[in-house]
Amino acid sequence: MDKPRVVLGVSGGIAAYKACELLRRFTESGHDVRVVPTASALHFVGAATWSALSGNPVATEVWADVHEVPHVRIGQRADLVVVAPATADMLAKAAHGLADDLLTNTLLTARCPVVFAPAMHTEMWEHPATQENVATLRRRGAVVVEPAVGRLTGVDTGKGRLPDPAEIFEVCRRVLARGVTGPDLDGRHVVVSAGGTREPLDPVRFLGNRSSGKQGYALARTAAARGARVTLVSANPGLPDPAGVDVVRVGTAVQLREAVLKAAADADAVVMAAAVADFRPAAYAAGKIKKKDGHEPDPIVLVRNPDILAEISADRARPGQVIVGFAAETDDVLANGRAKLARKGCDLLVVNEVGERKTFGSEENEALVLGADGSETPVPHGPKEALADTVWDLVVRRLG
Repeated sequence: MDKPRVVLGVSGGIAAYKACELLRRFTESGHDVRVVPTASALHFVGAATWSALSGNPVATEVWADVHEVPHVRIGQRADLVVVAPATADMLAKAAHGLADDLLTNTLLTARCPVVFAPAMHTEMWEHPATQENVATLRRRGAVVVEPAVGRLTGVDTGKGRLPDPAEIFEVCRRVLARGVTGPDLDGRHVVVSAGGTREPLDPVRFLGNRSSGKQGYALARTAAARGARVTLVSANPGLPDPAGVDVVRVGTAVQLREAVLKAAADADAVVMAAAVADFRPAAYAAGKIKKKDGHEPDPIVLVRNPDILAEISADRARPGQVIVGFAAETDDVLANGRAKLARKGCDLLVVNEVGERKTFGSEENEALVLGADGSETPVPHGPKEALADTVWDLVVRRLG
């Protein structure tokens, strides 16, 4: 089989050096990559580096190898075009159809999915002109990944940092996997909860669970790849932030509820993939609970945590909002799932069997998605991203 053909566009920002890591991930995973830098990008990383890492020639102008018509052929033959970093200038040119170098010509001739990973100072990203250009590109079907928050050039900090190359690669991988299918969640705001809550007993100990957060992060990552604005409410997973996702970090079930309710106010869909503790200790010990010789420990009194899934299902923040729950069961999986679906009042319930060596911490999952309309969608054992895409397919169908 032919290798998937990827065009990696690199525009002239300091984050250009990070594109070397993105290129390495593409080549090591079996992609044929043609790097098309702008002339400005070569001030940061030279053509020899791009050529050596990709194994393909590098050019910036349409006048190189004219007999091969590169300004047309490169885009025509690509399975994916990704521009990382995409500067404010590059976004403006792409939005307005300018074609003054090889990369902008390639963008005009590409008929494959296109991903932009912006990187610039916060003021430039937030400028109305840039935001309008981003909106234009998204309307046309491009995936524009939200920049990360962090250290920028010099002493500045804010939104505008290039997301981690590994996470950009994951977005591109999901876009490639879907082929020419457009970003069907474009213009939608989705909220995903992930991880497992921790209910503190004292400054040292807590009640928790085995959830790794990987399924919730897969849901967030695939939603971003499908064009959504994603808010990820993350409870203690210890995973890197997915590219293009706004991450809200929480610890306890009460904190998770507050964050979900706030984010869900304008959301089109809410997916509750987090493992939320049903109970929490009634009292918190200000100091570490000591072991007393000859004495049994005092019993821990528990109180119920709020039922977030039932609450947001019963009192939806906006008409047509789709609510998805997860049911992790250890026995009588289907019967317990159906009962939970009826009890919670959500639109979809993802039911899977869990245990010490099942699902938790794994890169793969297997589930049955139950619908309030009586539907059943089995998802065979496979990558958690595949289950995530199935969930979003079902959500999109209900969003109309």
